[in-house]
Amino acid sequence: MSVLVNKDSKIIVQGFTGSEGTFHASQMIEYGTNIVGGVTPGKGGQEHLGKPVFNTVQDAVDKAQADTTIIFVPPAFAADAIMEAADAGIKVIICITEGIPVGDMVKVKAYLQNTDARLVGPNCPGVITPGEAKVGIMPGFIFKKGNVGIVSKSGTLTYEAADQVVKQGYGITTAIGIGGDPIIGTTTKEAVEMLMNDPETEAIVMIGEIGGQLEAEAARWIKADGNRKPVVGFIAGQTAPAGRTMGHAGAIVSGEGESAQAKMEILAENGIHVVASPAKIGEAIASVLAGVAN
Repeated sequence: MSVLVNKDSKIIVQGFTGSEGTFHASQMIEYGTNIVGGVTPGKGGQEHLGKPVFNTVQDAVDKAQADTTIIFVPPAFAADAIMEAADAGIKVIICITEGIPVGDMVKVKAYLQNTDARLVGPNCPGVITPGEAKVGIMPGFIFKKGNVGIVSKSGTLTYEAADQVVKQGYGITTAIGIGGDPIIGTTTKEAVEMLMNDPETEAIVMIGEIGGQLEAEAARWIKADGNRKPVVGFIAGQTAPAGRTMGHAGAIVSGEGESAQAKMEILAENGIHVVASPAKIGEAIASVLAGVAN
C-alpha cells in the first residue's frame, strides 16, 4: 500500500517544457515514475522527453487518462494551473511552485472545496512512494521502500529524515512534503491520517516548524485517534525570534502556541516521541519500532 501516488498513478507535468519542468520531469522519468505527458499551452501535439505535450489539462485527462499532476508553473499563473487541474477531474495535485500570492491561494482553497481533488503544497518538495513514483523534486536515491511514513513542512528535513530511517535499516512507505506556505492544501493532520490508515505504515515521522497550528491539530487528532501507531516529532525553528519570518513564508511566530518550544510541549502531551534535534530522528524511529516489535 501507499498513499497519494504509486506505480499506477498516471502523472502529467504542468509547465512541462519550461526549464524547471524539463529538469525535474526527466529525473522523475529516470526514477521510473509513470509520466504520461505534460501540459504547455500552445505546444499541444508536440513531443517532449519522449512524452506527448497537451494544450490543456482536460486534453491530458481525455487522451492520456491522467489522474495526478505536478505543477512547475510560475507564481503568477500557478493558482490558475491548480484550479484548471481540479476542473479537469485530476484527483491528486502536487504544486511545487514557491511564491504564490496568499490572496491567490485563498481563492484556490475555496475553489477546491467544491471538488474531490487533493492539493499537496504549494511550495513543497512533492510526494514519493519509493520504488513506485517520485512526484516531486526530492533526491530519489535517498529513499528506500519500508514501513515508515514521513510528513514534513520542510523539504531538506524530509530527505534528512528518510536518510536516517534508511541508515537504521528501515525504509519509507510514502513521504509527503506538505509545504511551508501560510495557506496550503493538505494539512499535517490530513497527511498523518492517511498514513495512519495505510496498513504498511508502522510508524510516522512528523516534521513541523514554527508558526500556525497545524502540528498541534495533528497531535490532538493522533491522541484522540488512540495513538494507533508511534509518531516521532521534530519542530524546526527553535532559535527563531518571535515576529520574524524564518525561511518559509508561514514560519513566523505570531500567536500563542506557535513557538517551537510550545509546539514540542503540545506534541509530547499528546503521546508523540519528540526529538530536540533532527539528528535524532532515525534513532527515535528505531527505538519506537523496536518497542512495537516487543
